[in-house]
Amino acid sequence: MGRRLVPLTLDNLSDLPRPCRACIFWELDPVRGDAAVRAGRSELEKESWISAVLLDWGSCGRVVYVDDVPAGFVLYAPPAYVPRSQAFSTSPVSADAVQLMTAWISPGYQGQGLGRVMVQTVVKDLLRRGFRGIEAFGDARWKEPACLLPADHLLAVGFKTVRPHPSYPRLRLELRTALSWKEDMELALDRLLGAVQKEPVLRPL
Repeated sequence: MGRRLVPLTLDNLSDLPRPCRACIFWELDPVRGDAAVRAGRSELEKESWISAVLLDWGSCGRVVYVDDVPAGFVLYAPPAYVPRSQAFSTSPVSADAVQLMTAWISPGYQGQGLGRVMVQTVVKDLLRRGFRGIEAFGDARWKEPACLLPADHLLAVGFKTVRPHPSYPRLRLELRTALSWKEDMELALDRLLGAVQKEPVLRPL
């Protein structure tokens, strides 16, 4: 089985699942996001966002391939590039951290250690850039796949709550902790990375 992880670019954006390649939940603020969805501009806005982040900051995601078949992806960026993060009462993300926006592993490829490899690749990338942590807004009442990752799954893979909230706590993972993840974390990662994603529903927070 050949597997490779490559940076997310406009060239391979089409390899993301269809709902994800047009999802702009994180990329735009609630008002602009809702307007873009109504106008049918979601995919164009997604492309524009990725292009801008690539030019200003660099790689903001990874796509994992198994035998050249897309098997999953992860998307992350500093909070300055993630307007939706400001809509959460538990913001802002810490100055020394990058926001984990969303991530996914196809059900057919779970249980193969891809999640651990993908996350550790991101961790090494961010350490090289001088960041110390990765933070996420979890959904404490998660019931079905959505744009937010379930808080309990984030806790299961080592995230710690830095700002509690009954619905949307902010959680943090120290990057050097993630580097030491072993195979016994793979089941928890499978649950976490399999938790997205359906068609986005933009709703007020």
